[in-house]
Amino acid sequence: MDANNSSERISFGYGRCRTAGPEQIGSKAANLVRLATEGIRVPPGFVLPISFCRDYWNEGGKLPDGFSDLLMAQVEELGKAIGSAYGGERRPLLVSVRSGAAVSMPGMLDTVLDVGLTDRTLSALICLTGNPRHAWDSYRRLVQSYGESVHGLAAAVFERLVDRRLASERPGSNDDVDATELDASALREITEQSLACFASRTGRPFPQDPREQLVAAVEAVWRSWHSPRAVEFRRLRRLEHLAGTAVTVQAMVYGNLGCKSGSGVAFTRNPATGEKGLYLDFLPNAQGEDVVAGRRLLRGKDILERLLPDVYHELVETGERLEGLFGDAQDFEFTIQEGRLYVLQTRTAKRTPLAALRIACDLVAEGRIDATTAWERLSEYDLKAIGAARLAPGADAKLLGRGTPAGAGAAAGPIALTPEAAVAFAEQGQPAILVRNDITTADVAGLAASSGIVTARGGRTSHAAVVARQLDKVCVVGCPDLVISDDLRRCQIGERRFCEGEPISVDGESGEIYAGRLEVRVVRPTDCLQQVERWKTTSA
Repeated sequence: MDANNSSERISFGYGRCRTAGPEQIGSKAANLVRLATEGIRVPPGFVLPISFCRDYWNEGGKLPDGFSDLLMAQVEELGKAIGSAYGGERRPLLVSVRSGAAVSMPGMLDTVLDVGLTDRTLSALICLTGNPRHAWDSYRRLVQSYGESVHGLAAAVFERLVDRRLASERPGSNDDVDATELDASALREITEQSLACFASRTGRPFPQDPREQLVAAVEAVWRSWHSPRAVEFRRLRRLEHLAGTAVTVQAMVYGNLGCKSGSGVAFTRNPATGEKGLYLDFLPNAQGEDVVAGRRLLRGKDILERLLPDVYHELVETGERLEGLFGDAQDFEFTIQEGRLYVLQTRTAKRTPLAALRIACDLVAEGRIDATTAWERLSEYDLKAIGAARLAPGADAKLLGRGTPAGAGAAAGPIALTPEAAVAFAEQGQPAILVRNDITTADVAGLAASSGIVTARGGRTSHAAVVARQLDKVCVVGCPDLVISDDLRRCQIGERRFCEGEPISVDGESGEIYAGRLEVRVVRPTDCLQQVERWKTTSA
């Protein structure tokens, strides 16, 4: 790798940007370049192409001479373009460090946010925004994500600090209470505890050099290419041929700046059924990782439309523009910073086979694509097997509870309380229902082995739910009636207690959960299938 080859570096969102294909800079960056060119607001940034990752591993995980200087030159250029300075003491630039392979791998690779925040730049950020709560919240987030991605620390190590403080401030509160309830003083205390925890578990203090943080974050993204979850995902999706991941470095935009800020994920069409209309999860006063990580109960479009109606309408218009640009249903992440909308990424929406069929038919009817293109998109699916599965509960069926539907279909099977148990049941010929407090992309092997997933927390657009739909798994999230024992051997759904291995049935359209194995009926989408047959007749 030639670290001094400036032609390999691509910027976007400021100045002039050179286009490049996903094979060079990853699908995420290629789409960001296109959005910036089309005038859609994105946080400005630059890309380290996939060739850097490939050469890094070819050299045994060794950085080339001059790489750190190259990186700093790029981030300094970014700062100058937007009137800030990385590591600066007046208008500090913080950046996100994100992955991006040629083919989208939702949640399988690492991301580090708020990079560049230190004890020194923290004071500058407080002066700049006048919001100490935001600054301390961002700092504690950086310590956690840096600890997880760079040093392999467990998220639970840091989350316990938040949970402990919440418990002391809101004794007896339910799981809906989270860090957004904490003030600046509490977040400062948690951050100081997180710094101490980081030092005790890594044997070194948290780095106060912004350059060191940035280089380590980039390396962490490259190393995540060979993480077990990423390797398993590529195996499941037959993507072993991919060469590596690009790294996109972008100026931070803050969804945690107060009541006019937030983060979310939106699909332009329902990825479970194909129905047209924004399928949206949103969290006020939160950063994007809160939405996609699957650890929080998320809100729908109603709260966004109520809090920020102008931004909501802009979001609807943005979805329409994205479909027009890419000619397909899109899945896009966004941040709202003090009433200003930014698109963080867009990609072709992962969808169930049923949704793929309906979306293809609707796009043809709307004139967005022709029948030949639609037929090509459906070629990977077994059209004869596509149907809408629903439970058929009898009069004696016992409804246990409801969650948020996140994947169409219905499934019945034994309860598995860990991904390992789900794999074991599958090996015995009994695909299980994976029941968890939350699911992460690290659970991908268990997701693939299961027939359905039920979680107590999380949202429809979390990375794990996206992967579950892509694998055509029934999925119900955010079930308030679900409680799992600490030893992961038992659970309670509503008033009924279960041991691992006992059967339940899940309806992915209604979000209902029943005891026992219920009959599953399949309804064929005859109108869409007849439309496909007409395409074949016309083209013959």
